[in-house]
Amino acid sequence: MADVIGSENKAIWAIGMMSGTSLDGVDAALVQTDGTRVYAFGPSAYKDYSDGHRAELRAALGQWPDGPDVKNAARVGEAAHIALAQTLLADNAADLLGYHGQTLAHDPANARTHQAGDGQVLADVLAVPVVWDFRSEDVAQGGEGAPLAPFFHHACARFIGADAPIAFLNLGGVGNVTWVDPRIDAPEAPDACLAFDTGPANAPINDLMQVRRGLALDLGGALALSGTVDAGIVQAFLEHPYFTRQPPKSLDRDAFPDLLTSVADLPDTDAVRTLAACAAEAVAQGMRHCPSPPTALLVTGGGRKNAALMQELSARLSVPVQDIDDTGLDGDMLEAQAFAYLAVRVARGLPTSAPSTTGVAFPVGGGKVSYPLS
Repeated sequence: MADVIGSENKAIWAIGMMSGTSLDGVDAALVQTDGTRVYAFGPSAYKDYSDGHRAELRAALGQWPDGPDVKNAARVGEAAHIALAQTLLADNAADLLGYHGQTLAHDPANARTHQAGDGQVLADVLAVPVVWDFRSEDVAQGGEGAPLAPFFHHACARFIGADAPIAFLNLGGVGNVTWVDPRIDAPEAPDACLAFDTGPANAPINDLMQVRRGLALDLGGALALSGTVDAGIVQAFLEHPYFTRQPPKSLDRDAFPDLLTSVADLPDTDAVRTLAACAAEAVAQGMRHCPSPPTALLVTGGGRKNAALMQELSARLSVPVQDIDDTGLDGDMLEAQAFAYLAVRVARGLPTSAPSTTGVAFPVGGGKVSYPLS
């Protein structure tokens, strides 16, 4: 197995798994890659967290490895990832698995980040080598540790035949954008990529829906579509010091704790519409940092299914805003696919981040590789 992984010129099948800051569930997807090019995309699967499991994960948010709720969160996450991987492995062969783990806390300013879960547990149960702990080395070397999908976005741009700069916007719990120039061969090369977190995206909306209506999200943006934006709240939101920082930069899920408080007196419809507008305006502010205007903004993640959020983006940006699914890529699985691609890069000693994507001083290959013990 190690020889197969180590053969730099051989494309292998890897499973990537991702549980995002939206706390909705776990995505898993197969990708055929040599760690440089993407050759094919395979089957994918999704496992929703139960309300009880979501509550256990939510209770551990903000906690470090010694936190009182971390063991429960790790147990929940590991079990969900194992079950989903077993589903895919039942009908598909894979040489490697990329396991991101649930991010509970992220504090790059103090050189620490925490993704719950142990890749060795998965390796032993699934009998497949597992790459995990993708962010710690980047943070240890002075980087933000996020976002990590940009190198995969660069590969995707080349896969779909893009011949000019384009941008990928992932709207998960937190938003992040990657500007890529597919004409440059190596993603770690200067001027190939620029990436950073834009600001809160789905997380505040989901949290508000949970508190006010007992729902996990505003499905399709239906509630927000009948609401009105409070422009004063949006303007006050933009006064947060994060927006004056130069990229690369990254956020913790709860880096804007006052945002929900700011909409507390609004009716539900106006509150979720205003939160959608804040997310879109954060993206608009971020796009000003792009080295050149992208030919399109390809939107991925759950936020692209929120019609109100997509309307707010189109109204605030001068570039075409497009659902990434229209290109033939899978906007539901791009993050999971990214960690399949990154797992192969880690196993082959290739960098997974660079100064222009996380602010690390030099290209860094993060991640640990755990092999089955039996």
